[in-house]
Amino acid sequence: MKNSISKYLLLGALAFSLQSCFAQKVVVNREVDTQRDGKMLLGEQTLEQFKKEPFSDWYNKEYNEYKIDEASLKLMKKEKASSYSYIVFLGTWCEDSHREFPRFMKIMEAAGVSQNRIQIITVNRKKESPNGEEGLYNIQKVPTFIVKKYGHEIGRIIEYPESGFLEKDLLNIYKKKDQTKIAPEVNEKY
Repeated sequence: MKNSISKYLLLGALAFSLQSCFAQKVVVNREVDTQRDGKMLLGEQTLEQFKKEPFSDWYNKEYNEYKIDEASLKLMKKEKASSYSYIVFLGTWCEDSHREFPRFMKIMEAAGVSQNRIQIITVNRKKESPNGEEGLYNIQKVPTFIVKKYGHEIGRIIEYPESGFLEKDLLNIYKKKDQTKIAPEVNEKY
C-alpha cells in the first residue's frame, strides 16, 4: 500500500513538473520602444491598446472616417459573421495595417462580432511575434485577416482586400465555407 501511494505521489509530482516546463507564459499587450519605429506593439493584444497613444492617432482616424458598405454589412449579418472566429496579424509600423485594421474592427463591431472572437497578434518588421504564432499560420505579409469556422481556416485576406472592400472579401470567404468540407487538407496546412 505504501509503495503504491509513493508511486502515485511521484507520478503526480512528475506530471506537475512537466506541465510547468511546457507551459508558456503568454504576455498580452506587450509594448516595446524601438530606434527605428518608436513605440511598437508585439504579440497578442487587446483592442484597448490601439486606443492609447501613439497608436490611437492612426487607429481612431481610420476607424471614424471609414464608411461601411451597408448592403455588404446586411449580407454579413445574414451569413452570421458573429459565428466565425478571426485572427488578425498586423504591424503597428505598417501603413497597410494602419488602414485596414481599424476598418476591419469597425466592420466587425457593426456586424455584431464579439471582441472575444477576434485574436489580435502584432508582429515586428520581420513579421515575427514573441510566441511564434506567425509560423503556425505562415504569415508573410501584414495585415493578414484569417477567418475560421469550427477551428478550421476557411479563408484569409492578405494586405488589402482584392475587391477593394473588406466587407465584400469577407462575404466571399463566408460563401466558400461549404468548400472546406470538400478539401479539409487545405485547412490543416495553416
